[in-house]
Amino acid sequence: MQAHHNETLLVLGGGQARQTQTLSRLALTENPPGTNPMKALSKLPGVMFTSSDPLGSYEWSQQIVIRGFDQSRLGFTMDGIPLGNQAYGNTNGLSIGRALQTENNGPSTLAQGAGSVSVAASNDLGGALQFTSIDPSHKFGVDVAGSVGSASTWRSFMRVNSGDLPGGGRFYVSYNHQGANKWKGNGQQIQDQVNVKYIQPLGNHVKLTLFGDWSKRKENDYQDLSLSLIQKHGYRWDNITKNYALAQDIARAYQNGTSFPVGFGSQDDAYFNSAGLRQDALGYGKLDIDFTSRLKGSITGYGHINSGEGVWPTPYVATPADLGGSSMSTRTTEYDIHRTGFIGSLQYHIANHHIEGGFWFENNSFEQARRFYPLSELGAPSSLHWYNGNSFKTQWESSFNTKTYQVHLGDVWTIIKKLNLTYGFKSLIVDNQAKAMSGNDRGTPTGTVYPSGSLSASNGFLPQIGVRYRLNRHHEIFADYARNMASYDSAQTSGPFSTTAAGFAYLKNRIHPEMSHTEELGYRFQNKTIQASITGYYVEFQNRLLSVTQGVGIQGNASVLTNAGGVTTRGVEAAYNWRFADNWSLFMSYAFNDSRYDNNVYANGQMSAAIRGKKVVNTPRNLANVQLGYDDGSIWGNALMQFQDKRYYTYTNDRSVPANYVFNLNMGYRFHGNVPWMRGLELQVNVTNLLNKRYVATVGSNGFVNSDPQGTFQTLQAAAPRMVFFTIRKHFG
Repeated sequence: MQAHHNETLLVLGGGQARQTQTLSRLALTENPPGTNPMKALSKLPGVMFTSSDPLGSYEWSQQIVIRGFDQSRLGFTMDGIPLGNQAYGNTNGLSIGRALQTENNGPSTLAQGAGSVSVAASNDLGGALQFTSIDPSHKFGVDVAGSVGSASTWRSFMRVNSGDLPGGGRFYVSYNHQGANKWKGNGQQIQDQVNVKYIQPLGNHVKLTLFGDWSKRKENDYQDLSLSLIQKHGYRWDNITKNYALAQDIARAYQNGTSFPVGFGSQDDAYFNSAGLRQDALGYGKLDIDFTSRLKGSITGYGHINSGEGVWPTPYVATPADLGGSSMSTRTTEYDIHRTGFIGSLQYHIANHHIEGGFWFENNSFEQARRFYPLSELGAPSSLHWYNGNSFKTQWESSFNTKTYQVHLGDVWTIIKKLNLTYGFKSLIVDNQAKAMSGNDRGTPTGTVYPSGSLSASNGFLPQIGVRYRLNRHHEIFADYARNMASYDSAQTSGPFSTTAAGFAYLKNRIHPEMSHTEELGYRFQNKTIQASITGYYVEFQNRLLSVTQGVGIQGNASVLTNAGGVTTRGVEAAYNWRFADNWSLFMSYAFNDSRYDNNVYANGQMSAAIRGKKVVNTPRNLANVQLGYDDGSIWGNALMQFQDKRYYTYTNDRSVPANYVFNLNMGYRFHGNVPWMRGLELQVNVTNLLNKRYVATVGSNGFVNSDPQGTFQTLQAAAPRMVFFTIRKHFG
């Protein structure tokens, strides 16, 4: 039987003058529903994605690293709309899982070295990930799906497509609810989400697209671990949510200097609980215009509103006796984002040139506060509760405004049929302003003065140039160069404003924005059954900003920020996709990366960390993936093995987590025939971590330190054990 779904699962960037790959929608849907698309992209060469939950949706532990650059230095867009840096407590965007339901994912494209000059991102030093949403169908239809699985996972989904309406418009509306218990400890992770998309032709030459997203997410956290905690208690060590009395005893022991309860060595071994709460609304409107057969353009306006809280009952601050008297209080980090922006572009074809230019402007107003709320000595607090209005202490409260201005111009010149030259540049200006309000403790200042002021990062010429030469219809070579700049973060928890007012005054005229220079040289091969590529790269990362956290994460102390020299990276990436028999395929990828610090770190003229020549933290030297797949149109399945080399979490490389390999299994059945209940029916089974390996998934959840001789720094997240998910889908229409 021939494959019914003949959609290409993977495209290895044929015709491009840079390293790039695209995963199809079908490849994304083979994962469990609700899986972060970045996890699916992790099988591509040079990409490491980690999370302590099986779907990659738990945001505290989400990490993606590409060629030594983490998500704070990568660009992310959805339908061209900027998603910010994908960091936890995002200050300028939102995660892809909150912007788009996984069932509505279209193809996803990764450029490992440098995204196009047109990408709306102000931090894409190490590449760009561009996600897309599917369009409404031309026929009326209803899609429903339900998933159940380990840890009481439940996900329901429904999408209604209108089909073509009078006047030519069409739309879909979709809703999903997802809930799951944590795989260890106690707590839940819950999300409700709605997507709406509408397409309306306006005459023969204009198309209007409207998109809307609403998401509400509540998730309990997993306890951050250290090597010593893992050695003492194992990977299943977690918060003590069910034992409020014990949590208060630990806090009292810390505050009074007495012995901790049996089994606990410090107040940080286990917290009572913590949670992340997020609510987002994102929307855009886009006009695509065909002015002539040669001249086309588009204009997009977008907006994003976010409110959020990070909730953490803390043993470091007690509740005043007259407000409840608990030895703990609830510490929150409160977020509020209001973003608006415009993106425009023009494309012109003339002779052998495809010229494209455009602009991006964004105004982002962001407010952030750190507050403490009272807890009763008797009743345990709700674990997923939004706090507001009755705090007894504000550690800090600040408002930020960031204005981003970007213009770009590029050309693809077909010099001869076999030879293309791609060249262009972008100009980027990002203005940051901060206004700090005094912290207060029931009306009394805390004593720490936080910064107000302005800072700007700008560069008028960030060029890219690449050449692609097709040797014949099967072979091509390419080479490219790109220079990029990253803007500063505007937040109290990251970037230049996360230090004290005195620290900011000192560094304001001394720091410089981070820069990267990327060079690539690659080869691709393609015929009817094989796609293959190999790419070598060299990256100079300059003006690296190092933010050093003072104390453990729950204390929330001001950080110390400095330019800490550079990083030099060399590496090789290879991918091979072979359809070796009818319905069978084999995909393999391998990446070697050598990223090393160029300079030691100095503070006040004295060396504070001897790291020159040391390997970059959280960057495995070797990554490998092997996937065997089968699809005959009805029966399909694949088995994926992923290998990650050891990773350091100290800058001096004295501590690391060992290498690991993980197997995942995906399989399903598509029903066919004339019986109505069978048409459009699909069954799917997914098994994550098939061999039930115990290992560290996320490294650096609480940042990194110079050295950890005792292995006590809690910045590790344990990987989920083997988990199984069952899904049934049905299309009506």
